[in-house]
Amino acid sequence: MSRLYLMVTISNRNMRNKFQDFFQRHGSFVVFGSLARGTANSAILDYFGLEASEKVVTACVVTGQMWKQLKHGLIQEMQIDVAGTGIAFIIPMGSVGGKKVLQFLIQNQPYEKEEESQLKGTEYELLVAIADQGSMDEVMDAARGANAGGGTVLHAKGTGMERAKKFLGISLAEEKEMVLIVTKTSQKNDIMRAIMEKCGLGTKNHTIVFSLPVTSAIGLRQEETEDDA
Repeated sequence: MSRLYLMVTISNRNMRNKFQDFFQRHGSFVVFGSLARGTANSAILDYFGLEASEKVVTACVVTGQMWKQLKHGLIQEMQIDVAGTGIAFIIPMGSVGGKKVLQFLIQNQPYEKEEESQLKGTEYELLVAIADQGSMDEVMDAARGANAGGGTVLHAKGTGMERAKKFLGISLAEEKEMVLIVTKTSQKNDIMRAIMEKCGLGTKNHTIVFSLPVTSAIGLRQEETEDDA
């Protein structure tokens, strides 16, 4: 039995190609990368020996067993535990929008679904929808049609897209847009279903969607109780 995680790495932008090569050596994962900027002040940068705050954030879906292998490789090959190299962490996944999408995201990783999710009973979930560039207005229209609130859009580039034909039966562009939507768990399925039906793989948007459990959230346009504090 296996669990699924979203593995995230954050590193200096000049390490981007090295991390891409690392992923290819360890299974040619479907990896989504986005450019970012660090917020540490100059004193902290000097203390840790960092030369720049320009960052690259990558995300891919891994099983628990694959994480163990990658963790070892990130330390031994990429020396990620050396100050200034970067960080890597995993987040347990909630659900994936469709069996084909799951197969595409994990590709050749051995996986047998567990009956119980890693985090049960969370009140909120983070929906991650990834679509071809220029699709986010339509994706958000579909989500709002199912009573979703607002979303945050990131521009990303996907690697491993050449394998989409094998797993999904369609070709995918490398240039992507990623939208993050926090929603009540009780509304998650309706929103995911709306996105899949109106903007999914069978449409020109080629959207894939999955969810991550959120243990606590504030600031949403919904009634909150004192227990949330």
